[in-house]
Amino acid sequence: MKIIKIHEGDNVAVTLEDVKKGEALTSGSSSIVALEDIDKGHKIALRDIRKDENIIKYGFPIGHAICDIKAGEWVHTHNLKTNLGEILEYEYHQQNIKFEPLQCDITFKGYRRKNGKVGIRNEIWIIPTVSCVNRNAELIAKRAAREFEGIGGIDGIYELKHPYGCSQLGSDLFCTQKILADLVNHPNAGGVLVLGLGCENNNVEEFKKVLGNYDQERVKFLVAQEVEDEIEAGVKLVKELIECASQFKREECPLSDLVIGLKCGGSDGFSGITANPLVGAFSDKIIAYGGSTILTEVPEMFGAETILMDRAKNKEVFEKIVNLINNFKGYFMSYNQPIYENPSPGNKKGGITTLEEKSLGCTQKGGTSPVVDVLEYGDVIKEKGLNLLSGPGNDMVASTVLAAAGCQIILFTTGRGTPLGTVVPTVKIATNSEIYKKKLMWMDFDAGRLLSGETMEKLLKDLLEYVIKVASGMPTKSELMGFREIAIFKNGVTL
Repeated sequence: MKIIKIHEGDNVAVTLEDVKKGEALTSGSSSIVALEDIDKGHKIALRDIRKDENIIKYGFPIGHAICDIKAGEWVHTHNLKTNLGEILEYEYHQQNIKFEPLQCDITFKGYRRKNGKVGIRNEIWIIPTVSCVNRNAELIAKRAAREFEGIGGIDGIYELKHPYGCSQLGSDLFCTQKILADLVNHPNAGGVLVLGLGCENNNVEEFKKVLGNYDQERVKFLVAQEVEDEIEAGVKLVKELIECASQFKREECPLSDLVIGLKCGGSDGFSGITANPLVGAFSDKIIAYGGSTILTEVPEMFGAETILMDRAKNKEVFEKIVNLINNFKGYFMSYNQPIYENPSPGNKKGGITTLEEKSLGCTQKGGTSPVVDVLEYGDVIKEKGLNLLSGPGNDMVASTVLAAAGCQIILFTTGRGTPLGTVVPTVKIATNSEIYKKKLMWMDFDAGRLLSGETMEKLLKDLLEYVIKVASGMPTKSELMGFREIAIFKNGVTL
């Protein structure tokens, strides 16, 4: 089989392999002859499509034809254009979602903290309040890692560098403080050293106001300008933090303690056929077991937002989703930027044409469960189940805000490939077997096996087992490569 028709109502199919002009192709009851060479992952017309007629994929319009398209022709940017407009009004049409919790005796080995939260790593994090001390944080982490290697059952000592913390005003400064405070409180860290300079906007005393109550054994503070040698002083404090963190041991924890982030990047024409539906099935399973998932990348919900709105658990959550979507559109418009400047060049090369098409694939990561809450940027998860989170499509910014929201792990689907990882373990799931085999040092899991005949049930079982291993201590590929990046959203001026 060289093409696949995803939904019975579609008027295009997706090529599973490169197609040559003149090839006879069949998918179900649809039979056509290719009128031109078409790369794998791209769309081919299953019937004649008139100018201005909608192109249907996944059972939904992904745009309209800007010229007549013949059956067998390639459908892409040269003959397909988005239908999407600006800010819209929406009506709530609640779906009758059948959701039944499942009994689960599956566990993972995590670290239960004093506040009841569960981490999957027992790391020491050094978090600068301001970029001026990024290098100092790095030097403290490296020296402490050398001096205390193998002591106290610690999974590692890492600095979380970022470019902000000073010369910021208003919401930008508050966003920086919220994200850093969320990370200070993250259960994957057994101990945290907050390193300040002393003269920054986000100085330690101001940061403490946002942080609120904290465990004084688990969180230490150091102001570099107030000591003679901040590296020496920092290493001593890290030793104290190791003593605190070493009290925690891995113990059996139920899957209901897991909070999983859902993310994609470098999508291709197979993302909505393999990896994203697989992650959606995983999300439904974890939620049925009492756990939680968080879906972000708001611009990549545009065009598929009504699917999520109709799954809101009540009218209040529906209104939150409407505000989530329209506020992000308003953000683009405030800078006179096009709302639908998406997909990326790599997406298009992989076969994705319009934002509707990308969004219909992207939102599949959220499965079919009810949406229980909507989180603002920097908020921490409060309700178990599927949550939506305000954040951009940018891979590093979105991954960071997922971690800050409380995710212990991120499932990251990709068809083009990326080595990216953030402060929490990031599981890279390949949409096709070719990129998985080519970039084994990047990729953790091959969802392309769905295209070679393996069942969704088998891959779901395998993915769940893989995630449990990661949650129990097995490092991801990005962890092995040393990726510990964070990026904070910026909107306003820099002084």
